[in-house]
Amino acid sequence: MRPSQACEYLLTPKANVMGLTQSQGSDREQKKKRIIMMILLAILLMSVSMFLVPQKDTDVIVVTFPRGETIEAEVAETPEKLLFGLAFREQLPPNTGMLYIFESNGLHRVRTKEFRFPVDMIWVDESHHVVHTVEGASPCEKDPCPFFGPPPEPARYVLQTEPGLIKRFGVANGDELKYFLRM
Repeated sequence: MRPSQACEYLLTPKANVMGLTQSQGSDREQKKKRIIMMILLAILLMSVSMFLVPQKDTDVIVVTFPRGETIEAEVAETPEKLLFGLAFREQLPPNTGMLYIFESNGLHRVRTKEFRFPVDMIWVDESHHVVHTVEGASPCEKDPCPFFGPPPEPARYVLQTEPGLIKRFGVANGDELKYFLRM
């Protein structure tokens, strides 16, 4: 073996070792890039699916009164809906309303701030019995707005409906209301 061949031989393994190290490094980089691309693709797919899948606006509860009359009530269960309720709406269609569901039984008071129309209010306890009513609560455009309630007994729900419904349906304290979730 000539000295130049020996030098080539000695250098060749190092070059191969260096080549392996570089290829291992590029494999790791490729794996990182693939993982990052998969994560980005997953995020993109989740984002797109939010726009393609129809979102449910709100739950609707069918409330049945003792004489068999029914109304459809939008459920106010989020902090925003509990705060604003029927405010800023121009009207409340006949035989509809809003059902406020509070976290716990209590002496809840409500206002009609920024309402555009009067409402009847019905406080209902956990066992779905009427504990208090207010007929024709006036809308209030500016503070200070009056509070309605609290009821004489703890309530879990407040149902706001079109004015005159309490009289028309003959709603009285102690009446039991039935709730059904409309699917």
